[in-house]
Amino acid sequence: MAIWWPFFVLGFAFAICKFLLMLVPPNVPSIDVDASDVVDDGSQTKENSFIYIPSRGRTAQSDKVQCYEPATMKYLGFFPALTADEVKEHVAQARVAQKSWAKSSFRQRRQFLRILLKYIIEHQDLICEVSSRDTGKTMVDASLGEIMTTCEKITWLLSEGERWLKPEYRSSGRSMLHKKSRVEFHPLGVIGAIVSWNYPFHNIFNPMLAAVFSGNGIVIKVSEHASWSGCFYFRIIQAALAAVEAPDNLVHVITGFAETGEALVSSVDKVIFVGSPGVGKMIMKSASETLVPVTLELGGKDAFIVCDDVDVPHVAQVAVRAALQSSGQNCAGAERFYVHRDIYSPFVAQVTKIVKSVCAGPPLSGKYDMGALCMPGHAERLQSLVNDALDKGAEIVGRGSFGNLGEDAVDQFFPPTVIVKVNHTMKLMQEEAFGPIIPIMKFSSDEEAIKLANDSNYGLGCAVFSGNQRRAKEISSQLHCGVAPVNDFASTYMCQSLPFGGVKHSGFGRFAGVEGLRACCLVKSVVEDRFWPYVKTVIPKRLKYPVAENCFEFQKSLVEALYGLNAWDRFHALVDVIKILTEHKSPTSGTRRDQ
Repeated sequence: MAIWWPFFVLGFAFAICKFLLMLVPPNVPSIDVDASDVVDDGSQTKENSFIYIPSRGRTAQSDKVQCYEPATMKYLGFFPALTADEVKEHVAQARVAQKSWAKSSFRQRRQFLRILLKYIIEHQDLICEVSSRDTGKTMVDASLGEIMTTCEKITWLLSEGERWLKPEYRSSGRSMLHKKSRVEFHPLGVIGAIVSWNYPFHNIFNPMLAAVFSGNGIVIKVSEHASWSGCFYFRIIQAALAAVEAPDNLVHVITGFAETGEALVSSVDKVIFVGSPGVGKMIMKSASETLVPVTLELGGKDAFIVCDDVDVPHVAQVAVRAALQSSGQNCAGAERFYVHRDIYSPFVAQVTKIVKSVCAGPPLSGKYDMGALCMPGHAERLQSLVNDALDKGAEIVGRGSFGNLGEDAVDQFFPPTVIVKVNHTMKLMQEEAFGPIIPIMKFSSDEEAIKLANDSNYGLGCAVFSGNQRRAKEISSQLHCGVAPVNDFASTYMCQSLPFGGVKHSGFGRFAGVEGLRACCLVKSVVEDRFWPYVKTVIPKRLKYPVAENCFEFQKSLVEALYGLNAWDRFHALVDVIKILTEHKSPTSGTRRDQ
């Protein structure tokens, strides 16, 4: 004990010092971001505020992106739709800045993240209000989907980001024991991100954080349906970059339509796309011209499986929350609900009771459970899916209500709806709805539930609920999708150490986690001498040009000596290698024919 006592005291003292240092707040400067033009303080007059009426159907793209509040149809302003040449200029500027930023230290990059985190925490109301005004979502949904996920990503990068970008040493194998092998992660250059409207804050920050922390520049094209908020969020990034003296033009946010996105794909070193399968295919085709790597997150038709041994009231609440996450304001929502026949009736009754209590309305004008749909004309598409299901035998058993809807914004809302007697012949069970519809279908066995869940063109996520954890895990393991929380929903995305993405029409590639961070890198394999300059690679004499007559016998014995299945075989082969090396035979030059 006397020998170890000093080490124990030193260890305890070190732990105490480390704990005390954790209590010292880091020196993180504050940043000022002008928000005077995005805060609705009620001072707008009729002269500078009016109702916007978007065109019906597909119209020719203009040189302006018009912005409005989907919940009220109040006009917000416009932004330029950039041309191909303008996009290329933005990428060129980012490329110049990236060459300098690639040499930045991880300390500088972490400080950038801390400044962002501080601003986000101190300005949650502002960030959520801007998101709510631009997309129609409630403040609570904005906090869950925008603030928490972004803060979690930042804290994960602060904690583990540098570790996963440092060189990673690997084993060198038997033939290269005298070598050191490692993988290095270098910036790719300029990342291009084309993001959707459903999470205007997080969809900008998610690719930007990974790209900038890994030493890249990035150009982000925001959706034409969320450009107003995106351009404000860009100011936050600019201010934080300036605070750490990062080079100008490292990050860009651009606005526009299809032409803008096409130009971005052809100009960058990697593309990250969040959107529909149809547009994803076009991006792949465009990227193939320059062989640019692509990560595609293309939505989903997530299955929500409820076994017969669950707590019905609890899982019903989770189910409704999961469905409303697909209400046109958020992605990653459940869209197909499979419930064991033994609890089908009580589960439907419980879900219906909850849905009937849900009230949708303009999220900033009162306390509402659900906001508006962001996309113009989306309510008509949802009703079309419902009508198709009703025509094929489905029934509506419950709907939510509306409150305080303006006359000009009625078409932007759709009531949460519970539908039963559904089957897979209905479009509602096959096409991505992106709306607050809860179609509930029976199953009789776990095998049937698995078959139904896998019967989809999509494969983003799923959720399995059972009172038996082992049973839930067994079902989950057989579902063909990219993310699979057990006895929970959407929790995988809050674990930012995990990759996020899907299969089939849900896309491929991953963002978030180690995989997403390293996907922004050039992955380089490096091998060097372990004992340089004392031990170097030497070409065996029998393999030097002109090769010896017994060169193949030498190579054959060498393979057996290195990879024989047992030690005795390897020893015999090693003896043969030594014998061949000690033989004095001339090269085969005398047997060669003159040309």
